[in-house]
Amino acid sequence: MLTIYPAIDLKDGACVRLRRGDMAQATVYSGDPAGQARIWQNAGCAWLHVVDLDGAFAGKPVNREAVAAILGAARVPVQLGGGIRDMAGIEGWLEAGVTRVILGSAAVKNPALVRQAARAFPGRVVVGIDARGGLVATEGWAEASTLTAAGVARRFEQDGVAAIIYTEILRDGMLEGVDVDGTLALAAAVTIPVIASGGIGDAGHLRALKTRADSLVEGVIVGRALYDGRLGLAEALRIAAE
Repeated sequence: MLTIYPAIDLKDGACVRLRRGDMAQATVYSGDPAGQARIWQNAGCAWLHVVDLDGAFAGKPVNREAVAAILGAARVPVQLGGGIRDMAGIEGWLEAGVTRVILGSAAVKNPALVRQAARAFPGRVVVGIDARGGLVATEGWAEASTLTAAGVARRFEQDGVAAIIYTEILRDGMLEGVDVDGTLALAAAVTIPVIASGGIGDAGHLRALKTRADSLVEGVIVGRALYDGRLGLAEALRIAAE
């Protein structure tokens, strides 16, 4: 069974979706993040996936008030990423009620921090690996590296990381389907659970992922398709449970 993670991406305090990680191509869907969290909860989700987009680019949390509002409304676990770069930030969010923190740029630039955090908070640290054309990108996808997704993931095999979120940036927000081949290759290369992200556009895409990856992939993050009404969350949850 796949876990469906509805996405709440925050920019200037609002819920938005980007195309291919481009902040200049942001579509605003709601000015009430807490209200959006309640909508997803009422539809039956088991998790919420929240990203502080401004924080990812700034290298520090920016949308604190919006995240706090979501945590105040949330009855389900919340995983949060974006601008979390040190132990103080990790501890602060976990104490504030976040169930899992997502470390992306730090996984490339400061792997020691990821190891320290994962060992200090077992099962509560997720590594976000965002790739463009197979190579990992950092700083809100603005900077490219020469590292592969599998190469980054293998760094943390023995450290108690809860999951890896794998996003193919060129597909994110484009509604063209996730990078199933890349996601499966990563999942086969590591023992850490993998969550697919970027590109689910309709029920067919979700079924295709489930058919090929159900035994290897733990879950999938869905954003624009839910907001645009191309895929209902109740339908997505039914497909995931088939």
